[in-house]
Order: sequence, then C-alpha cells, then structure tokens
Amino acid sequence: MPDLVECHSDFEYAERPTALTWEGQRLIIDKILEASRIPDGKRFRVQTTDGQIFELIYNVSDEWSIIQV
Repeated sequence: MPDLVECHSDFEYAERPTALTWEGQRLIIDKILEASRIPDGKRFRVQTTDGQIFELIYNVSDEWSIIQV
C-alpha cells in the first residue's frame, strides 16, 4: 500500500506535506492553508492542484488521517 501522505522533512518528520493519496489517486499539494501542532501531533489544512481541500492529521503513533473538507 502506498503512503497516504508524502512529506518534506528536515529536522523532524512531517514538516510539510507535498502529496497525498485519496481514493487511489495521487494528488499534489499546491498550498498549505493552515498548519498547527495538536496535542497528539500535527494538523495541516491543504489545497491540492485540482482545488480540493483536505485536513491532514499526523499523530504520535506514526499514522496519517485524511479528511476531505
């Protein structure tokens, strides 16, 4: 199974998501609309190149959740 979220990482993992897999299709992230730390990890609201908006949540269990907004 391919990664649900691809991301750029420098000093720590998941600094900036770059692509995601949704319904079997790889979507490139065009913009990060919002990024924040949450108690269990990180949350990103992103827009893909085709205009879809998603909320990506990375938790300390090393799992990604994707929610279409």
